Amino acid sequence: MATLVHKDEGAPALPPAGAGGARTPMRILITGITGFVGGHLVDHLVSAGGHALFGVSRNATWPPVLEHLAPHAKLFACDLCDRAGTEAVVREVRPDWVVHLAGYANTGGSFRDPDRAWRENFTATRSLYDALAASGVQSRVLFVSTGLIYGEPDRPDEPCDEFTTLKPASPYAASKAAADLISYQYTRSPGLDIVRVRLFNQIGPRQSADFAVPNFARQIAAAEKGTQPPEVRTGDLSARRDIADVRDIVAAFPLLLEKGVNGEAYNAARGDSYQIQDVLDRLVAMARLPIKVVQTLEPGRKADTAVTSADARKLRAATGWEPQIPLERTLADVLNYWRSI
Repeated sequence: MATLVHKDEGAPALPPAGAGGARTPMRILITGITGFVGGHLVDHLVSAGGHALFGVSRNATWPPVLEHLAPHAKLFACDLCDRAGTEAVVREVRPDWVVHLAGYANTGGSFRDPDRAWRENFTATRSLYDALAASGVQSRVLFVSTGLIYGEPDRPDEPCDEFTTLKPASPYAASKAAADLISYQYTRSPGLDIVRVRLFNQIGPRQSADFAVPNFARQIAAAEKGTQPPEVRTGDLSARRDIADVRDIVAAFPLLLEKGVNGEAYNAARGDSYQIQDVLDRLVAMARLPIKVVQTLEPGRKADTAVTSADARKLRAATGWEPQIPLERTLADVLNYWRSI
């Protein structure tokens, strides 16, 4: 059974949804709240003010880097695959909005542990939706998907829009594609209110070094401190990715919850594709000493998607959202974060 952690007393009591004011405060439940994107979403919602925030994680504990958020959200300990426990959380919180971020997010790791990827992405999502349906709580859900469900574009060198054929190239992408599709199905039967957003590559401070850009920054910062040789060890750098700042991406979430159409999918991305080699070159140029790049190809990743590029015009038209943070500032912020720890 899910349990409320009472040490987090920061979420204020709110009037019922729709009661007064030009922009009504919301009761918002965030799955995966203690993760990279979840932490930045809470930062964004706290800065907006007024909302009552609640979160689900396995152990209801903030990681040290997110301890500043403890006064602002109440946490529940819950495995989303436990439908009864999840339903208990929903009945307790009675959220106006649910942002479903929780899941397995490591593309490379999914080749080694596909069962975990499927359980945490597909099974957990279905369990959450069944819990919402059984609770009778009328929540609007934002399902956070990934642009990797598209795989290669239908036509070379064309960005993926929301009508691009789904051709996922990894267990991670396939499990997210299945969760994305079932999100649509649940809007038809049993009739949940779900909007889907498909993220491409988002980076920023506090991201795990399991991902390419923070891994590069971590190595550069370590070299500057003298704790490793002045080099960056990396794999294949030929892939191209549509890279945006996570702080821009999470700003789109409340806009989609307000303005998105039930059942529709929206790409969230900068709309520019960068070769990973170019991104690394920019980081190396910011280093405080000469850095050597040592590249070793990883045969197991040869099936990974070579190019991700997004057409995000639908999101812009629906919400007016535009990315605000240039790539150079994002890279500098990521590197400075690793310098600080």
